[in-house]
Amino acid sequence: MYKAIIRPIFFLFDPETIHHFTFSLVRLLHKIPGVSSIIRNMYNVEDKVLERHLFGLHFKNPVGLAAGFDKDAKLYNELSNFGFGFIEIGTLTPKPQDGNPKQRLFRLKADQAIINRMGFNNGGVEAAVTRLKQNKGVLVGGNIGKNKVTPNEDAVADYKICFNALFDYVDYFVVNVSSPNTPNLRALQDKEPLTKLLQTLKAENAKKSKPKPILLKIAPDLTNEQLLDIIAIVSETKIDGVISTNTTISREGLSSKNKAEVGGLSGKPLTKRSTEVIRFLSENSNKAFPIIGVGGIHSAEDALEKIEAGADLVQLYTGFIYEGPQLIKNINKALIKKANLK
Repeated sequence: MYKAIIRPIFFLFDPETIHHFTFSLVRLLHKIPGVSSIIRNMYNVEDKVLERHLFGLHFKNPVGLAAGFDKDAKLYNELSNFGFGFIEIGTLTPKPQDGNPKQRLFRLKADQAIINRMGFNNGGVEAAVTRLKQNKGVLVGGNIGKNKVTPNEDAVADYKICFNALFDYVDYFVVNVSSPNTPNLRALQDKEPLTKLLQTLKAENAKKSKPKPILLKIAPDLTNEQLLDIIAIVSETKIDGVISTNTTISREGLSSKNKAEVGGLSGKPLTKRSTEVIRFLSENSNKAFPIIGVGGIHSAEDALEKIEAGADLVQLYTGFIYEGPQLIKNINKALIKKANLK
């Protein structure tokens, strides 16, 4: 029903407008008695073979919602009913910021892709914390970044603010230095500043009575040499894992008329590259750390391919928009089927 009826209607409207409309609609539906149970019965798949234990956390299944969809932690409880094993909120910054001027979100329907140049638009970390206090048992990751006006030399302080504010309310952290939509942010992926940032957050983590997992989200546009640096940095700083990958600045092979829009590209065109990065990290590190695979997952086959390449968990974003919540169920059922064939 989603692809045949709902998606064609949604795709008639501006992407950002329909995103906010959908949030309001989902929230409204969940206020109707019994709707939450109906949605869970439609999309949730439960089986022991789906459970994963990573970073000291228990995931009921390995399919998560990537950061960027529920930036401000406004709908994570409701979204979890569609079958996700975990929800990643953010990217959050210390202070609220509007992000880049609109229009900043574009569908590339012919390519089954999206270009965004949102620019870390969010209401600030403290507002998100208020909503996270209403968590009803959802495993939540906190994706953190810096404010646009904060120069790179002061970026560490922004990440520390977000880390400490969120600490009691999320299950793991993701350090986002790979978005192409905040000026000069990707420069923080260079070995020296990235090592300093991660070491600082590890030191903050060590002060806590029960430290929490810290992961790094990387760009798909890194060279093999840079990926080897990432492996070395993970080993040196002893962070808990990597999310591979963020959006790409590449426009190779696109056919949509708005392909030249500035921003990060996600969706089908990213499928191959994100899987290549996962495989490179896994093989060249001898699977030394967990990997969350994200980028261009539009089918159960895409998810299985990433897991076979070395991903321990996967996340959806653009595939969720194009394929609907049935995609989550399809991936989990495919994983069960594969396990039963062994």
